[in-house]
Amino acid sequence: MRAAVLGSPVEHSRSPVLHRAAYAALGLDDWTYEAVECTAEELPAFVRGCDASWAGLSVTMPGKRAALELASSVSPRARRVGSANTLVPRDGGWVADCTDVDGVAGALRAAGVRDFSGISAGITDVVVLGSGATACAALAGVFEVGAEAVTLVVRDVDRAAGTLAVARAHGFSRRAVTWDDLGVGDFVTARALINTTPADALEPALVERIVTLLPPWSVVLDAVYHPWPTPLAAAATARGLPVATGLDMLLHQAFWQVEQFTGCPAPREAMRDALAATVDGELLPLPG
Repeated sequence: MRAAVLGSPVEHSRSPVLHRAAYAALGLDDWTYEAVECTAEELPAFVRGCDASWAGLSVTMPGKRAALELASSVSPRARRVGSANTLVPRDGGWVADCTDVDGVAGALRAAGVRDFSGISAGITDVVVLGSGATACAALAGVFEVGAEAVTLVVRDVDRAAGTLAVARAHGFSRRAVTWDDLGVGDFVTARALINTTPADALEPALVERIVTLLPPWSVVLDAVYHPWPTPLAAAATARGLPVATGLDMLLHQAFWQVEQFTGCPAPREAMRDALAATVDGELLPLPG
């Protein structure tokens, strides 16, 4: 059987490390997993050309919206998020899912987050920096761990309408503020801070301000994993806050992908060990 990750650029992807380790641990010695350079425009033709030897496709940027649109069936969470990173063949068509949601929830749990339900009473319990596709997946991920109230921090509130709609679809108490309008009230009850902006998007003074405002029980999840540590991660670590990375997200989203592709429980330890061998000790232990 065959599987692959589609994206552009895709040569940096560590998905092959994770999936190949999983297939080896499961004894699927005749399975392959490749990285395929594929733009959003090229993705539909590639998928249509897949025959019965294909077990599934991972989709990274910029093809996640295209993956959602070509699917014959879409999971509820992928529909709410508005993108798909997983395509699995079923009954002559393709089922789209968004395991990025599992990536966010799993990374937060690995960093020590437990269920938020009933804690916030409408007060911010998660702060999300950014309003793009990763922010939408982050909202669905924090929904999985029981978050009820979110604050989006964005450069332009008007451009955050789509992400606020995703928050509304999950039933969150929600608001958006600009970087300039941030205040202590946006952080005082925060259980988690999730950064979905590029590593160079946060100025040092802003990073210091954000980390200073976080309460001592907060967890920081930075979706960036290269270069590492990011200024935000370094500042949070210096303050003693638990930090999860984009690599933790990648690991946890891959578990459910592997299970959908193979029909077998994901060999989590084997996958984590394989990924850990490619990085410098940045991965968190798997949650108990």
